[in-house]
Amino acid sequence: MAEQNLELVGLVDSLIRPLVDHEEDLELTSSVDDGCETIEIRVNEEDAGKVIGRQGRVIKSVRALARAAASRNGMSAEVEIID
Repeated sequence: MAEQNLELVGLVDSLIRPLVDHEEDLELTSSVDDGCETIEIRVNEEDAGKVIGRQGRVIKSVRALARAAASRNGMSAEVEIID
């Protein structure tokens, strides 16, 4: 189970890190509750727009990839941006 957490966090990190200018401010936290992993992303205020994308397309894609990866192990995943 812990290995699954690291895989999803690593996946989201590898998708988000190239988008941000302030890598030192990037924080990813993960928690699991009843088979659903929640990954919270904290980025610098200036990078939030890049992570969200136009009309939310970038974050929607990240969420779709995380859900697909989690479903391979019978779990679900949520990705949230924290202000």
